[in-house]
Amino acid sequence: MSKYVFPENFVWGTATSSYQIEGAANEDGRGESIWDRFSKTPGKVNDGSNGDVACDHYHRYRDDVALMKDLGVRAYRFSVAWPRVLPKGRGATNAAGLDFYERLVDTLLAAGIEPYLTLYHWDLPQALQDEGGWANRATAEAFAAYADVVSKRLGDRVKKWITHNEPWCAALLSNQIGIHAPGLRDYRAALSVSHHLLLSHGLAVPVLRQNSPGAEVGITLNFAPTFPASRSAADLDAARHHDGYFNRWFLDPLFGRHYPADMIADYIEAGHLPPEGFTDVRPGDLKIIAAPCDFLGVNYYNRTVTRSDKVPEEENLPRTVHVAPRSEWTDMEWEVYPDALRQLLTRLHLEYGPAKLYVTENGASYSDGPDAEGRVRDERRTRFLRDHFVAARRAMDAGVPLAGYFVWSLLDNFEWERGYTQRFGIVWVDYTTQKRIPKDSALWYRGVIAANAVDEG
Repeated sequence: MSKYVFPENFVWGTATSSYQIEGAANEDGRGESIWDRFSKTPGKVNDGSNGDVACDHYHRYRDDVALMKDLGVRAYRFSVAWPRVLPKGRGATNAAGLDFYERLVDTLLAAGIEPYLTLYHWDLPQALQDEGGWANRATAEAFAAYADVVSKRLGDRVKKWITHNEPWCAALLSNQIGIHAPGLRDYRAALSVSHHLLLSHGLAVPVLRQNSPGAEVGITLNFAPTFPASRSAADLDAARHHDGYFNRWFLDPLFGRHYPADMIADYIEAGHLPPEGFTDVRPGDLKIIAAPCDFLGVNYYNRTVTRSDKVPEEENLPRTVHVAPRSEWTDMEWEVYPDALRQLLTRLHLEYGPAKLYVTENGASYSDGPDAEGRVRDERRTRFLRDHFVAARRAMDAGVPLAGYFVWSLLDNFEWERGYTQRFGIVWVDYTTQKRIPKDSALWYRGVIAANAVDEG
């Protein structure tokens, strides 16, 4: 059995987001977010639930930090709820909201856990959505002001800043496909949203650097490594388009390459952009977006295998790439394919050359609960994590500057449009009593962190 040893300073962490765990939605001056509004709209969340209570982390954060300390976790990636700090999105600051995050940061530091703070994990203040949301360019400016407020308070202690989590989801999944808040289905507006999200990132970078001297600043993207089902021209073109839609549309401008020309052409042809092109982009925007960052966060869950819908199946080449059988999928109905993480990290390193990479999210939803002994035997999650850790280490062996790995998620939580039907946590949560039980995967992870190594299964 091979043992994969990680560098001595490798960062082992876990991750959460504000709306998914905090609860206290109507306490201490917090304003309404788009997820408050969306989740309470009938038919939007599978089980009809919302994040009003979630994991009650707002009141139980000290216990959760103690739990992380017991597991040996070295870093914690969390997000700040914008409407908890600025209830209307701009203007008057809510002191109680900032006080909460200050207490959280201080508790983490006292426990020897480094905070990695994400400014935006999708809970836009509803007041800003009422003004057009991210489709309104003014929201990008409001985000920079929000970044200024948070970093002025916490910049002396927080030295790892992430501007946005998964702008693809905040733009396309939320405004084109419409299954996330605010639940719109307007492709043209979604592309405007994507630009303003990236613009807000670029506006915030120098603000964070000024208010938090010596800090590292980055952004987290979610990726779908794309594989054509065959080597036919049609399947290759389908893979090109999907890679542009999901990956390159955000990567390219962040790394100073403008928006992909092939995607602009595709969007013009489909009527998603006007004939004159991407008119949301103003002079100077692309330079702002490409502000140099210290790291790129990588969220990876599964790959995509593309089959062209423009050619009848019988006229296409036979499939040579097949997804794994459903028995090997997670409860989210996502294929488990660890080697795509190795390929993704290698591609990012070779094609874009970020100074540093973190896997900021990786994990799996499995429904295993406590047995008669109160133990959660989630062998599938342990196997999932082990195989992905090995894939990441293999990428490092090829020269990828991977600096850390954050398991998603610390706690079972509110899983967006799926409500409480999916359990990603390495800690099981009883949503009625708020009891926490570290799963077998958490205890295994503690061993990995202590050894700074993983055995290949």
